[in-house]
Amino acid sequence: MAQSTAVKPETGAARSADDAEQGRTTIASSVVQKVAGIAAREISGVHAVGGGVSRAFGALRERIPGAGTASTAGVAVEVGEKQAAVDLDIIVEYGASIVDLARAVRRNVIGQVERMTGLEVIEVNIAVNDIHLPEDDDDHESTTGSRVE
Repeated sequence: MAQSTAVKPETGAARSADDAEQGRTTIASSVVQKVAGIAAREISGVHAVGGGVSRAFGALRERIPGAGTASTAGVAVEVGEKQAAVDLDIIVEYGASIVDLARAVRRNVIGQVERMTGLEVIEVNIAVNDIHLPEDDDDHESTTGSRVE
């Protein structure tokens, strides 16, 4: 009885999502991170993905040409051959039900990652790090305005 063995990519960054007779498809962990981050942001009530430190590093990373975007800030993934696990740090809008919001984020992240990559998402862990208050935007806008006419 012949036994088939999968050859893992040498970089370790890409994983198999589909093995077929006509070839092999690999998906990098960074792709799963981006999909999960975008899917989390799609849910109304999510103010931002990432804590203060990760968002600060993301803002710096956006300014460096070729360094990527902040779409993966606050998103960590573990990707195997056929499964993925996602960890998200989010900031919630004040007034949103955190339990309902987490349920919606989890459902959307699982749906989008599974649909786009073919990987089975076994868990999505969500850490709510802060609540965004509406007056936070008002204070920021008034302090960044011009002082002279």
